[in-house]
Amino acid sequence: MTEKPTDPSAEAGAATPDTPRPTGSPVRSPFDSPTEQFPSVSGTQATEKLPTPGNQTTEKLPRTDEELGLDPEVPLYSQVKNAIPGAANSTTTEPSPTYSFASIPPAPPVPAEGNGRVRRRDDRRGTLDLGLLLLRLVIGGTFVYHGLQKAAGWFHGPGLDGIKTAMENGGWKHVDIAAPMLIAGELGGGVLVAIGLATPLASGALLAVILDAWMWKQGMVPGFQYSAKGNSVELESILVGLTTVLILTGPGRLSFDRNRGWSSRPFMGSLAAFVAAIVAAILTYIYLHGGNPLTGIGPFD
Repeated sequence: MTEKPTDPSAEAGAATPDTPRPTGSPVRSPFDSPTEQFPSVSGTQATEKLPTPGNQTTEKLPRTDEELGLDPEVPLYSQVKNAIPGAANSTTTEPSPTYSFASIPPAPPVPAEGNGRVRRRDDRRGTLDLGLLLLRLVIGGTFVYHGLQKAAGWFHGPGLDGIKTAMENGGWKHVDIAAPMLIAGELGGGVLVAIGLATPLASGALLAVILDAWMWKQGMVPGFQYSAKGNSVELESILVGLTTVLILTGPGRLSFDRNRGWSSRPFMGSLAAFVAAIVAAILTYIYLHGGNPLTGIGPFD
């Protein structure tokens, strides 16, 4: 039987399966070197071919932005600064730092005060915090003093039994509840105000206590008793004003509330504490005493 002649053109570029492959040579495929040639992206530049094993050629494909024609033309900051608001009026003479592709515009300057100092938020309080500290010590110390007089009889005070008797004679009802409430409000609120802890609530408790004391003394005798002999409400009126001021101003930064908003920027919470203190004082007076404390004063006759 005769063998059929093989077509040399059919076997060109590929080894026959029976042809042994040299040891260590890479395995190749007819698809490793495509015959199609890609056109050059630069238009007129000829495609460069590199020789490969097996007498095959491979195109050098573009890899960089410059070869692909993508090199950006980004203007520098010095060329476009007139289009940036405020940049053209800048008084600085330092050249802006440039980069390989673009320039980063500088940050706008921080507004300064007339004396050249940089303005910082809530930084200029002066002696305000020191003044609020002294105010708290005066208010808290005064209430603690009166509370110890009633609770323990210190500083020539009446003691618990004496204050119960005095309140009962003054028309107070349920003195077994009213007297402890009075002492707790003065001692607890006074200590908290002095150290500046939970100041709106503590000041509100002191305001309610002193408002009840004011109404009690005012209602004993008809007429306005601000400077009356033996029944003056002058001290109570001053303490009402001081506690109200402390609620509305906050304790300041020299306090345990220094990280709270009401320490330096009191607003709705402190206003709510002020209103709640007035309502609590009126309701307590009506329930535990009764009567009209404004009898004999103008339209309240």
